[in-house]
Parts: sequence; C-alpha cells; structure tokens
Amino acid sequence: MSTEELLDRFAGAVVQGLAVLPPTLQRWLTPSELSPKDNQELEPEIGMVLRLLSLAGESFECFPPAAARSIVRREAAIFAGPRIRLHSVDDRSIPGPESELPIRIYRDRSAQAGNPTPLVVYYHGGGWVVGDLETHDAFCRFLARELALPVLAVDYRLAPECPFPAAVNDAVAAFEWAVEHAAELEVDPARIAVAGDSAGGNLAAVVSQQTVARGRRAPAMQALIYPATDLSKKHRSYGLFAEGYFLTEKQMDWYRNHYTSEEDRADPRASPLLAPDLGGLPPAYVTTAGFDVLRDEGEAYARRLEHAGVPTTLRRHAQIIHGWVNAVSLGRSSRRAANELVAALRSGLSARD
Repeated sequence: MSTEELLDRFAGAVVQGLAVLPPTLQRWLTPSELSPKDNQELEPEIGMVLRLLSLAGESFECFPPAAARSIVRREAAIFAGPRIRLHSVDDRSIPGPESELPIRIYRDRSAQAGNPTPLVVYYHGGGWVVGDLETHDAFCRFLARELALPVLAVDYRLAPECPFPAAVNDAVAAFEWAVEHAAELEVDPARIAVAGDSAGGNLAAVVSQQTVARGRRAPAMQALIYPATDLSKKHRSYGLFAEGYFLTEKQMDWYRNHYTSEEDRADPRASPLLAPDLGGLPPAYVTTAGFDVLRDEGEAYARRLEHAGVPTTLRRHAQIIHGWVNAVSLGRSSRRAANELVAALRSGLSARD
C-alpha cells in the first residue's frame, strides 16, 4: 500500500470518528461565520466537515482537470465510509455515440427469472469535468441496498476533452440502451428511473426532456438531487453561498467554462430550465440543499415542472450543503436526505406497476 493510500485511510478513520461526536462538540468545530444565513442554520456535523475541508489547502479548480479529478477521487474515498457489500457489482462497456461507454451495475440480490424489477440509471455529479464511477460508488451501493433494486451507473465523457453535448449524448444513449436491453438486465422497461446529483441531476433532467421530445420511451420518473438547471445566469443563491459552503461560485465558473461555450448555455440540453415546454415529462422528485449556490435554480425547475402539470415533489433540506450524497455513510443529515430520496424512488417506481 502506498503512502498516499495510508494517509487517505487515516483521514477516513478520522472523519468517521468525528462523525459520531455529539452535535454540541461538532458545533464547536463549525466556523462561526458560516451560520446562520437566509433564515437557515447548518447542521453541526456539516459545519465540522466544512472546517476540515478548509484545512485541505488549495481547491481543485486551481489545478488542471486531470489533477482535479485525482483530488476529487481522493476526497470521495475519504468520506465514503465502510464499503457496502452487495450481491454483485459488474463493470462492463456498452456502445456509446462515439466510443465504448463504461457502466457499472449494482445488485443487492440475484435476479429472479421471470420477475423483472425496476431499475435506476444513475448519473454522477462533478460539474461535467470531474467525478466517475469511483467517486459515486459508495452512494450507488447505498441506493442498490436500500432500494433492493439494481442501479446502473454511467461513466459519461467529461469536459474539456469532450465538451457539451458529449455528456448529454452519452446519458441519453445509456438510458436507451437500458430500455432496449431490459430483458437481458431482467428489468421492466416501463419502470426505469433516471437519477443524478448536481451535473448528474442536470443530465437526468435532460434525458427526460430529450426522450419525450423524440417520442421515445421516457423514464418512469426523474430524481434530481441539487441539480444544475441553468448555466445561462446566476440565481440569487449564488450571492448567498458564493464561498465557504463546499461548492463555490468559482468552482461553478470553472465547470461552466470547461463544459460549455457562451452560445451553448441557452441550449435546453445544457440549461433544462430554459426549455420552452415541460409538459408531458416524467414525474419528478427534486431535492435541494439549503446552503448551495444551485439551490434556487433547482427549485425554479421544480416550480416550472409543477406549472406544466408534471407530478412533482420538491424537498429542500435547509440545514445541509451540496455534495451530501458523498457522505451518506457518515452523516446523520445526509442519511436523512438519502432515506427520503429512497422512499420517493420506491414510491414512484411502485406506482408504475
């Protein structure tokens, strides 16, 4: 084991130990300038995490994309917690729009012949620039275990090597592959949901729009976790939480500039909030974090879905930050948010029976 791996394991053990401290002690570790804001107060464990992250040195957007990906992968491993064991975790490749597209299929139980189940197709976050199957492995394992359903994670192409709309094309291709290969996967093609966090939430929303627009089978539901929905402008929450709350305004600028050109940002495939018509889209569960620059655009998208007649649930977790999916195994507040997401997916997919 390398020195780097040993340090990461030690850091993970420290984080796990701090996660079980009483809230009063965790509150003592919270930087005083971060809470309260906008009539919200941070969970003590979240404030403690922000204190730890502030000690980590330069943020990843100060580095080239390749180095940033390595930093984010290490951070994800530190906060992942103990690995959840499943019946099977299979890596494979499927045909993509321009090249082979890696996917990972998680199952908590063996498939039962003749009894197709629902499926969740999951798109990871990372601003379309960082993130991969490894950064979100812990959360996909959590979903597969708690839902007792298969989860198919997609390793879509990243910018700037493959800028917009490469990620969109890969995301649509992966969903349509799952529909076409439902019998092979032993899942019900009418009960395939799309889900994702941040940039992945953006892609899940866009897949829902694109399949409906093309007259293809659409997802059974869309679960959007603090999604980026509008790259054309900065909503009010940018001013409130520009720095100090994990995802910063500077990081979003870095993502936006790597992923899109100025002209691309008004395209609904980049900014699903700007789509002229949201009617006929799949039922949606949209969850936002109170202390997040993306909060207001995610909630604006949920309101537009509602106004278009799409069955929509909007849930703001006012005391937490962007990125909670990467700390589900450690944080009480993250687990609460994740459990609500699981309940929404279970309910939405059951309703399609």
